[in-house]
Amino acid sequence: MSAAPTPFARMDAGRMRPTRGAHVLEFGMNRYPLWKYVLIGIALIFGLIYTLPNFYGESPAVQVTPGKATVKVTEDTLARVERALGEANLKPNGVFFEQGAQQNTIRVRFDPTQTEEQLRAREVVDKALNADPKDPSHIVALNLVPNTPEWLLSINALPMYLGLDLRGGVHFLLQVDMRAAITKRADATAADLRTQLRDKRIRHAGINRVGNDVEIRFTSAEERARANDLLRNTQPDLVLTLPEAQREPYIIRATLSQRAIQNVQDYALKQNISTLHNRINELGVAEPVIAQQGADRIVVQLPGVQDTAKAKDILGRTATLEVRLVDDSPEALAQLAQGNVPFGDERFLDRDGRALLVKRRVILTGENLNDAQPGFDSQTQEPTVNLELDNRGARIFQEVTRENVGKRMAILLFEKGKGEVVTAPVIRQEIGGGRVQISGNMTTMEATDTALLLRAGSLAAPMEIVEERLIGPSLGEANIEAGFRSTLYGFIVIAVFMAVYYQVFGIVSGISLICNVMMLVAILSLLQATLTLPGIAAIALTLGMAVDANVLINERVREELRVGRMPQTAISEGYDRAFATILDSNITSLLAGLALLIFGSGPVRGFAVVHCLGIATSIFTSVVVSRALINLIYGRKKKLTKVHIGQVWRPDNMDDPLHRVLK
Repeated sequence: MSAAPTPFARMDAGRMRPTRGAHVLEFGMNRYPLWKYVLIGIALIFGLIYTLPNFYGESPAVQVTPGKATVKVTEDTLARVERALGEANLKPNGVFFEQGAQQNTIRVRFDPTQTEEQLRAREVVDKALNADPKDPSHIVALNLVPNTPEWLLSINALPMYLGLDLRGGVHFLLQVDMRAAITKRADATAADLRTQLRDKRIRHAGINRVGNDVEIRFTSAEERARANDLLRNTQPDLVLTLPEAQREPYIIRATLSQRAIQNVQDYALKQNISTLHNRINELGVAEPVIAQQGADRIVVQLPGVQDTAKAKDILGRTATLEVRLVDDSPEALAQLAQGNVPFGDERFLDRDGRALLVKRRVILTGENLNDAQPGFDSQTQEPTVNLELDNRGARIFQEVTRENVGKRMAILLFEKGKGEVVTAPVIRQEIGGGRVQISGNMTTMEATDTALLLRAGSLAAPMEIVEERLIGPSLGEANIEAGFRSTLYGFIVIAVFMAVYYQVFGIVSGISLICNVMMLVAILSLLQATLTLPGIAAIALTLGMAVDANVLINERVREELRVGRMPQTAISEGYDRAFATILDSNITSLLAGLALLIFGSGPVRGFAVVHCLGIATSIFTSVVVSRALINLIYGRKKKLTKVHIGQVWRPDNMDDPLHRVLK
């Protein structure tokens, strides 16, 4: 039923009487200026375009990435992949070569129904690229890639990332060996103390690690006293004890303080998380989840990766740096020519495949590295890797270069336990200041990747996989379908109820709800956020909040009509006065969402992100978009006497059913 109040008077129990609050009709009260309609239209078109990529779905694919820091995916690799697929009579949807500063990948895409061809292609490509299965040069893994058209990709319109529960993938729970981290710190402390005592010319009879303690032996009490004074002033992380001794050996026992142990454990977790993140990002896994769980565990989730063995290989890919001296003595070279390796040396290959003899004694490791960045040589303009050493590393490097001028120094990169000589330059002069430049027939991308590997470094502590789960893509599809159905059915029920109860205003509310979801999905896609099942729940909650805002507006318009205001005035006042209530309620919800975002983790944070964004889109669509539609429908009518907003009961009408019920 529609409300049709007359402007000056109405019939009530067979007699005429004035309506309360009656006033002169106003014309053109609810018209937006043209520029505002244009802005709203642009926003909605923008939302539609950036929502579209999410409807094209994903296809099974085979992804090829470098398996070593010194191996690159090139045009030749692409040709080998295409040739292998052709010989196996496999016809993919497309083969894409993605090369840039952040990625170096080949993706072979198949139709969604060609999962068997995807598995065959993985075997064929792996066999074509990796001659030695035990030492693969390329990682060939199963993956999923979006089917977004080129015209959308050209404007950077990409689909949202889907979480592990929606896309499928692998989940690992890693246990960090904190005992090994503390033992490693004790070994480093022993080496540091040995260097420090030598610099101050304090004689000692040996430095040994006993458990997690370091024992320093002296032949006289005077030397021990000198060392004790030095270490107390320079080693704040050590607790020094002096066991009573009547004769030699006089001992200082150094123990890591509780604060230092806690710092070691915190550093081990952070360094391992950083290392895993850098390595996984380099391989192009979309939106991995790498987070701390508890005091000594790390959760790793790789959405879209269906190959558990390859995922483990990804987690194990770390690199560390070692600096050693090259043995170029005639005797050593003669033995190398005969195929022998002299005692105290090791044989390595450089990037040109030539054999080098490198001394076993390690001068520096990646632990002494503060930073590694790609750059160019100022004279030759060749790509280089610029290293920045810590104080201890800078001091050792300066001493070694001063004592070995004219000799060669090898910089080795170790990955998966195998080392390769990156460069072996001749030491021309003493190098101080802690800044070292690595060069040696590297391309720009090789320099960038080498710097990335060195920044990632080695794991600060060993890790063990204590939990492993594989979530298939079919389960992810079922979760998406269930979440989509629940949201769709809820929307249909709400839209039907609003249309029946509020008539035209209810239909406008339903349209604004559609715009709300569209804008929310567009923003999530533009931000490349990760959507999970809690995120879908947040979208459903956003719909509920948007409905609440529309109900407030519609009821406020009804209230204005009940007190006798003209329809144009009722619409204007209804929107204006409902806005304050809507804003207050949404700010309260926003504060709760921000609290979840700040203090939550994992799925809770995913819910909070969608919730906070949904508040902004619901305010925009409920207040701005719906009013623009109402203005288009009713705002152009000069003599508006009726609005379709359902039955408006007037409390001052003695015959109204509502009045009788209240009485």
